[in-house]
Amino acid sequence: MKFKIIREALLKPLQVVSGVVEKRQTLPILSNILVNVESDRLMLTGTDLEVELTASTELKDAEAGDITLPARKFMDICRTLPDEATLNISVNGERALIRSGKSRFTLSTLSASDFPATDAITGAYEFEVPRGVLKSLIDKTLFCMANQDVRYYLNGLLMEIENTTLRTVATDGHRLAISETSMDLPATEKLQIIIPRKGVGELARMLDESEEPCKLQINSNHIKVELPDITFTSKLIDGRFPDYERVIPQGCDKVVIAQREVVRQALVRTAILSNEKYRGIRLQLENNLLKAMVNNPELEEAEEEIDVSYSGDPLEVGFNVSYLVDALSAVRQDEVKIELSDANSSCLISGNGDETTRYVVMPMRL
Repeated sequence: MKFKIIREALLKPLQVVSGVVEKRQTLPILSNILVNVESDRLMLTGTDLEVELTASTELKDAEAGDITLPARKFMDICRTLPDEATLNISVNGERALIRSGKSRFTLSTLSASDFPATDAITGAYEFEVPRGVLKSLIDKTLFCMANQDVRYYLNGLLMEIENTTLRTVATDGHRLAISETSMDLPATEKLQIIIPRKGVGELARMLDESEEPCKLQINSNHIKVELPDITFTSKLIDGRFPDYERVIPQGCDKVVIAQREVVRQALVRTAILSNEKYRGIRLQLENNLLKAMVNNPELEEAEEEIDVSYSGDPLEVGFNVSYLVDALSAVRQDEVKIELSDANSSCLISGNGDETTRYVVMPMRL
């Protein structure tokens, strides 16, 4: 195997696939990326046995072959070479030689035949969606995923297809995010899959805001997302996602309309003196006024008064301030709508006039 390539042309696909490679691996081959050269194309593949990423770029006058190279070292060599540097890469036995200008590197290799291959996706449900739409659905919900929860099905993102609606849902048991969009979809029964946390992060990273389509294939075990030069494949979490519709508050009679950024900044300031462990904040509502108050074990206190549009009965309720700030940061509208019932019920947060994305935050006893 032998090929020549400009640094920038190699660095981009290398950055894509190396993100999935774990630093500490039980199998040495998983610390490597698969380098596959065809006559006019270079394909790089990284995997951790759960998520696989393949990125490709064009080549000229290459000698075909395949090998695996240490991902981190290969990446660091490419990253630290000068801009516009030309790399000459060749394989001789169990060593790969990388030459660029007056630089010369010899890397150890492992056989490409030992690299784990993802099974082909068969019997898949297929559809296309604009990249920006899919990225938006993921970005608006992923922060509510659980992290290493014993309820393993919460450590991922639910993707649901129902009639003409594509929906993403995430929850960690204390808060919930739901975002949806209507689009032309092939007919199917209600379809639910849970994408693991790491796969969600890699998928969000590879998507852009463009209107160009990406192709999705889903079966009972895998999801595959294809872009022109990148292919993402992930195993799915085998579990039943909670009935999220049951926790979405209904018939809230206390509605607050406010400037999203004003409220967010006030909560961020107040949170500085919140209890570092519990992050509790007390919200007091009265006529057109929202008070945010915290205290901590050092007997320090913070209070903010925020002008809002509210005409309901007075109410005092406690929340985790971090959850409120996360939800407000994810809302895209300038005005936010916060709906409440009483001190023991969850609140519903959404952009004013936008029902496609909603956030539920459970109350805290303070």
